[in-house]
Amino acid sequence: MKSAVDTQALIEENQQLHAEMQDLLEQARINQQIMQRHQAFDLRLIGSGEFRDLIETVSLLMPNTFNLEIVTLTLIDHDFDIRRILQDLQIGLDEYPNLLFHVEGSTPLPQDKPTLGAYDLALHKPLFPSYQPASVAVLPLMRHQNPIGCLALGSAHEGRFTGNLATDFIERLASVVAICLENVINNERLKHIGLTDPLTGVNNRRYIEQRMQEEIGRAQRERSALSCLFIDIDHFKRVNDKFGHQSGDDVLREVATRIKKELRLSDSLGRYGGEEFIVLLTQATVHDAARIAERIRASVAQQAILIAGADEALQITVSIGAAAQMPPDRSIPADIARQKLVARADEALYRAKESGRNRVVLAD
Repeated sequence: MKSAVDTQALIEENQQLHAEMQDLLEQARINQQIMQRHQAFDLRLIGSGEFRDLIETVSLLMPNTFNLEIVTLTLIDHDFDIRRILQDLQIGLDEYPNLLFHVEGSTPLPQDKPTLGAYDLALHKPLFPSYQPASVAVLPLMRHQNPIGCLALGSAHEGRFTGNLATDFIERLASVVAICLENVINNERLKHIGLTDPLTGVNNRRYIEQRMQEEIGRAQRERSALSCLFIDIDHFKRVNDKFGHQSGDDVLREVATRIKKELRLSDSLGRYGGEEFIVLLTQATVHDAARIAERIRASVAQQAILIAGADEALQITVSIGAAAQMPPDRSIPADIARQKLVARADEALYRAKESGRNRVVLAD
């Protein structure tokens, strides 16, 4: 017969085993939650169909998922191809301070294995311009043996990233990010090509009509002002007849460039057809539209345009009709409101032409 001491020892041992079992179950629960978070992150990353989704997933969701203080994405874009697409998508670089671009001629980005260790000001400052972590992991992003950028992970804990840590997991993470990044950029390029006028490089009519309808719907909901400019190059047929269509193309490209320089990032420019352009001005009253239209008119008129085949630069002018909705009528479908806004700007353009050209006329 067991003594009371033996019985008590068994009870304590049983309690200890029970506590250890609870600890194991709790750790298993925590591990399951971590795995579920990682799986959810992977699915969100893979499901990013647009550039904005991908950047938000990497810079905002990744730090929460992996318990990091900061994650930055640096891209190689020496020909400014990606940044031009972002501009056309109305994505301002100031929206995502953790999206960076490698400066040509500066310190090369890593192209081999991830580097882990303590933060080094000289090495890591360009990758973390707004925050100084204690330890970092810099993951090269490669596609088809070519570097496309790097992912930089920053932690406030010195021991989080050290040189003796295994890198299998973060190498896999970098591969997934690189593949998703390449897919998203290619998708955006295809959309950009399909919605871009190949001659001038600005948006085409399909895009500008779609964009205008979306912005009118937003203006109706938010009760905000919206304006439209209808722009026509004066006597454009004379350029084609006298100097040929190549010279006419040169004029179209230069006029489109000058118009775009006078616009805000939130505005949209599209070639409507022939020598006609349309500008959509968001959050813009009729007074804003008149001011911007006059800047465009002056920009085109003040400096002659050099073209091939002409002995001297051509003096080109534009006529502009401007119309505004302050705010758009909620009772009218957005598509009908778009048609009416364009018609009013077109009518104002007609009056600008009739009254002598090279001027801005506001719709009634």
